[in-house]
Amino acid sequence: MLPFLLIQTRSDDSAAADELRSTTELGGFAEGQLAALRLDQEMAPHVGDPGTDQRPGYDWSALLAEHSGVILCGSPYNSSDPDELKSDLQLAVEAELRRMLDVVVEQDVPFMGACYGVGTLGLHQGATVDGTYGEPAGVVSVSVTEAGSADPLLEGLDPVFDAYVGHKEAVSRLPEHAVVLVRGESCPVQMFRIGQNMYATQFHPELDQEGLLHRLEVYADRGYFDPAEADQLFASIRASVVTQPQRVLSNFVRRYAQ
Repeated sequence: MLPFLLIQTRSDDSAAADELRSTTELGGFAEGQLAALRLDQEMAPHVGDPGTDQRPGYDWSALLAEHSGVILCGSPYNSSDPDELKSDLQLAVEAELRRMLDVVVEQDVPFMGACYGVGTLGLHQGATVDGTYGEPAGVVSVSVTEAGSADPLLEGLDPVFDAYVGHKEAVSRLPEHAVVLVRGESCPVQMFRIGQNMYATQFHPELDQEGLLHRLEVYADRGYFDPAEADQLFASIRASVVTQPQRVLSNFVRRYAQ
């Protein structure tokens, strides 16, 4: 059985470890079925050294052929930030992700991008990604579109379901070849598909309640919520029951495992 490739871009070790935990559990991965690649750590030694080309030389065609599919989780990075505001490491990571997506799109490789995947896949495919529809961290209600109701990744989900969100950027315009699968009120594009096998969600199918709370503690000073409202926010999350979005991830695994 070929493993899935989990690409992470979180420098915080505890956040990355919990992300791996929740993705493994919610995706229903068996032991050895999910291989993690911390791309920011792999890229870091190649950044700022004039003797390198700022990348470790991934052969993405070969690497992707060794995996059933790719999962790109969330990130503290914002794809739509101006380049002058991005660190050298972020620029290097995003350049490498574009190289990967060149192969993914050309071959229609199974791809699931959660939150940060909207920015990366969206921009790669010509979408407009900006701060128009950012959402503070918390729980929102989203709706499956007619196209989404026929998509196998949304099999078993209710027409309207609650999901975890927390993002500063989102898609404000999709290219014509993208298919909207899930919509939201405050953020119109919550999930879309490119081709037959490439997906991006604005909500987090790879997060459980434990993971969201941990993430918010790690990134408490990153502007995802108002610190004055932290107690109320954490209490509302603890009182929430969000179980349906995770099916998107497990459906992805079941569909593409090989």
